[in-house]
Amino acid sequence: MQRNLTRTLGILSLAAGLSGLSSSCTKDLNQVPTYSATSNVVYSDPAQILQVLARLYATFAVSGQQGPAGNPDISGIDEGFSNYLRQYWQIQEVTTDEAVIGWNDGNLPSLNTLQWNADNEFVRATYDRVFYEISLCNEFIRQTSDANLSSRGITGATANTVRTYRSEARLLRALCYWHAIDLFGGGPFATEADAIGTTPQYKKGADMFTYVESELKALDGLDTSSGALLDPRAVYARADKGVLWTLLTKLYLNAKTYTGADRSTDAITYANKVLGAGYSLSPSYANLFLADNNTSTARNEIIFPITFDGTRTQTYGGMTYLVHAPTGRAITASSVGIDGGWSGLRTKPSITALFGSTTTNNPTDVRSQMFVFKGQNPNVDTLGQFTSGVLISKYRNVTSTGTPGSNLTFPDTDFPMFRLADVMLMYAEAVLRGGTGGSATQALAYVNAIRARAGAAPTTTGAFTLNSILDERARELFWEGHRRTDLIRFGVYTTGYNWAYKGGVKAGKDVESFRSLFPIPNTDRVANSNLPQNPGY
Repeated sequence: MQRNLTRTLGILSLAAGLSGLSSSCTKDLNQVPTYSATSNVVYSDPAQILQVLARLYATFAVSGQQGPAGNPDISGIDEGFSNYLRQYWQIQEVTTDEAVIGWNDGNLPSLNTLQWNADNEFVRATYDRVFYEISLCNEFIRQTSDANLSSRGITGATANTVRTYRSEARLLRALCYWHAIDLFGGGPFATEADAIGTTPQYKKGADMFTYVESELKALDGLDTSSGALLDPRAVYARADKGVLWTLLTKLYLNAKTYTGADRSTDAITYANKVLGAGYSLSPSYANLFLADNNTSTARNEIIFPITFDGTRTQTYGGMTYLVHAPTGRAITASSVGIDGGWSGLRTKPSITALFGSTTTNNPTDVRSQMFVFKGQNPNVDTLGQFTSGVLISKYRNVTSTGTPGSNLTFPDTDFPMFRLADVMLMYAEAVLRGGTGGSATQALAYVNAIRARAGAAPTTTGAFTLNSILDERARELFWEGHRRTDLIRFGVYTTGYNWAYKGGVKAGKDVESFRSLFPIPNTDRVANSNLPQNPGY
């Protein structure tokens, strides 16, 4: 059954024609991708335009032009490793206190120890993915300009619909530029307005922040005839106004890191928009991470998912990775609805300790029930041994009624990139940081609604501090791709707080402050002489 845009993609040859960029992706940010059909043919047909839009969404989920592998989007790394979601998740989680990966592929171990350099292929794959998606969005936006729509005979209500597609592409591009700010502190910059064939100039993080902010606010102000985004929750998994407001909330909450200016009040403004948009907490925490999270009550909490389908979006990255890689030993393949585990991912005792114990589950907090202690050394004494570190069974290819997904290798489970509980916690944090437009009473009520859903005791007024928010974000959002950004925002990522093997030693140690950003890959600096290197690399 057709469930949403990404799942309609399958392995469409039309969308496949959008490939053709090398691993030095940013040199091609304003190039025209190689098409399997001419642009005039594709962009003269609104149905085919929608299919190309589907490819923009699918780039977060799939790794190439045929599933699950065989015709990759980017080169220089194993295709399964190259997937956008897989690399983004790894770089946000394995580099923190929340996850450890035991494999020795290439330079992967250096993510565990925060000892990467500008030749690290996993950092490069993340970078290439971000800018590859930007290049696809630029071309889609260019091809769907008002002038091009008119010249191709697309007018009236149909043109307005395509303008909405164009706005969605602009929002997806803004999301990627936010990732560039957060991960790399800036990078090469181009939009649809840049001349074809020119080499992009570098834009530092603060300037890229200004661009993303202005682009999002411009999108927020569009009317129907100009390509207004869909209203929140109108169509599952579309980049709608709720996604835009959530992204602005994140941009503003992290603004002091990016620009040096506190924007907590603005974060509250846009969090309030999301909180008033009709989303609701899923009654079940576990259901948020199951194979039917697109149709169960979990759907009401999920603001922006990266969607997966076992038969239509097959990849060895994405949710295939997040379901298979933690599976093994006491977590049986059948219990998570798959045909075999990869025995790679575990967690660290600094996270299990937040639930009260490093050796056993907290019986009153359902989130803790996802930790599997049986047969495991609760400490991370070695990186390469799957027995070292507590297991996590958070993402499962099983429905809320216990039925396995449609495919035992490739999960149906969607990844909740943005969800309501995150926004509630961002609101609370912005209030505690001194932002106006909210209230401490409401902020505490949001935190306690989240804790009540988990079965945890309420936070008292006296215990309601910024540090309590950081801890609650870890308890609520562990393994969802937020932790690195959170630790940096709270000033404890590189110094002042350590975890197993941080800095390459078992007990963990402080690392250089420049590790809060990743390097610009050397491969791209060779291709584009406009790019400086981040300090320390």
